Amino acid sequence: MSGTSMDGVDGALVAFDDDPHRARLLGTCSEPYAPWLREALERLLVEPVTLPELSRLDAAVGETFARVGAGLMATRPAGVVVGALACHGQTVWHEPRGDNRNSLQIGDPNRLAAATGVTVIADLRRADLARGGEGAPIAAGFHAWALGPGPTGVLNLGGIANLTVLPGAARPVCAFDIGPACTLLDRWIARIHGRTHDHDGLWAASGHVDDSLLECLLSEPWLDEPAPRSTGRELFNLAWLAARAGGRLQELPPADVQRTLLAFTVEAVAREVEDRLPPGAALHVCGGGSRNGFLMRELVSRLSGFRVAPSDDAGVPALWMECMAFAWLARERVAGRPGNLTSVTGAASACLLGARIDPPEHS
Repeated sequence: MSGTSMDGVDGALVAFDDDPHRARLLGTCSEPYAPWLREALERLLVEPVTLPELSRLDAAVGETFARVGAGLMATRPAGVVVGALACHGQTVWHEPRGDNRNSLQIGDPNRLAAATGVTVIADLRRADLARGGEGAPIAAGFHAWALGPGPTGVLNLGGIANLTVLPGAARPVCAFDIGPACTLLDRWIARIHGRTHDHDGLWAASGHVDDSLLECLLSEPWLDEPAPRSTGRELFNLAWLAARAGGRLQELPPADVQRTLLAFTVEAVAREVEDRLPPGAALHVCGGGSRNGFLMRELVSRLSGFRVAPSDDAGVPALWMECMAFAWLARERVAGRPGNLTSVTGAASACLLGARIDPPEHS
């Protein structure tokens, strides 16, 4: 899969045990997007694109997925048979509300099937959208399978932060997007220093929180909308930051802006965790943000009444949680079991997620 960061493709080879529930990571493979491809994907949000350009990007992203899939197959231990590959694709637009609700992931999955000779499960969100759901977040079913029943929480810190609340047996799972996690941090440091991310949060740690800017960011109306809710860079981008901040972006030292953006993530997360989980509950943190040392220390300090730790401590590698979740969704699709949770997405009914693409026959 590739997430909101649009930095490349990750693949995970996962084995599942049902008694007890356990997901075992057998191998991984990653490939960054070529610089030209990443730049072209970044521009999709801010510049018009022609149909030929979009079609070429679909092919180029598909080829990247195909190379990662082939590399992943090469990591197989002897005797392991791969039943299916999940192909999330690259989300380039997510608009789950209004009269023309839609979500678009590009990356031709047929190329992955051809490169690996394995059945591919792709287009994993739109069946839920067609039933009135948000199409996101859809990793909650795996969180419940691997880390339930709770009460506990799973916090994914990718480009966007999302929280899964596992309330305990016989109670419905709740999951929703909180707001930006790393996307604004990454975009701001890229604008100022040309770097892809703030390693370990060191630049943010060198700045100071501007309370006035923080209050402006926290006043975003979307943050108060009830679940189900999902979002992305369509809302939380540098244009949104400039509109919220007004002239403050020009007045503040850039490091202070970075520090305040990190504080925004921490506070938005903390408010939801305190509202949804009982004191003392475990909060399993995953995603790239779990490796941002300063961000994690700030979260632990702000949520001192909870047990905050990377999900590695619970047996699911934090950097591979999302990949493993989509592998689980492919497993459910092949088994003929619904992958969405209506209590999470708001869909009218549970349904199979994903279209099945069988590999071309070999002569």
